[in-house]
Amino acid sequence: MIASAYLAAEGFEHDLAEELSRAGRRVSAWHGRLALSPDPPVQAAWALEVWTAPQEIPVASVKQAADALRAIQRNWAGYAAAHHRRSALITEKLPPVKARPLAFPEPAPTGHLGGWTLLAPDRLLASPAKTSPFVNGEVAFIEDREGPPSRAYLKLWEALTRLGRYPGPGETCLDLGAAPGGWTWVLAKLGAQVVAVDKAPLDAAVAAMPGVTMRAESAFGLDPRTEPKVDWLFSDVICYPSRLLGLVQRWIAADAAHNFVCTLKFQGETDHATAEAFAAIPGAVVFHGAHNKHELTFARLDPNQGG
Repeated sequence: MIASAYLAAEGFEHDLAEELSRAGRRVSAWHGRLALSPDPPVQAAWALEVWTAPQEIPVASVKQAADALRAIQRNWAGYAAAHHRRSALITEKLPPVKARPLAFPEPAPTGHLGGWTLLAPDRLLASPAKTSPFVNGEVAFIEDREGPPSRAYLKLWEALTRLGRYPGPGETCLDLGAAPGGWTWVLAKLGAQVVAVDKAPLDAAVAAMPGVTMRAESAFGLDPRTEPKVDWLFSDVICYPSRLLGLVQRWIAADAAHNFVCTLKFQGETDHATAEAFAAIPGAVVFHGAHNKHELTFARLDPNQGG
């Protein structure tokens, strides 16, 4: 019996397996990057998406597989780890799901979407419910290849899209570890006032954007008790996650920021204990986005602020 399934990003199956083990969830088998478990679903930061209601369906033909899926609901996204030709034929018989790239800050899709895969040519695994509205949990964007000075902007685009909240005009942002300015570029483009903090300089074009102020200081040298309160605190600082945890805890204790979006960057082995400490912060969400490397995104939003 399969009670839940977890889809890892390519190359991060081991991190997901370790996380599930720590959460008391067994993995009975892997189907490509999909971890199959006989245990009830649990939140998993290293899963791009979790299939929360999987069911196995015997299917003797492509038509029978498509008919079985359509009998449950309309919209499905297939994950083809094997049996690629047969999976493609089933997809052709299902209503098309548009997985076009988003034009940031376009909101995430709101339509209901299920996930399915062929475990064998005659055995379908289908979950009418999953935790991501995106095909296989991966959000794609129409990229800007001229404005941002690095590709780190995609990571922030994805985080804000998944959170469904964005800084805007009239809001103040503190961007820690800002250089060369990928995240500052995103925030300034949204119309926010941005204080970029880094000992290294910003890209000149980003530094010249309206609303951007540069402070050539260390992110860890700021005292949140004496800083003006900001609407958003962002951090893409390169440091051990445990050190970032201390920084975030200090800013929360000082009530110096309404909203937090930070990257936990792992160096060597994944520090699952610190990731769990971040997840235990009241109101926190922790996830591995499709644009994250060996890192997780932590966010904590003020429920009384924003839309």
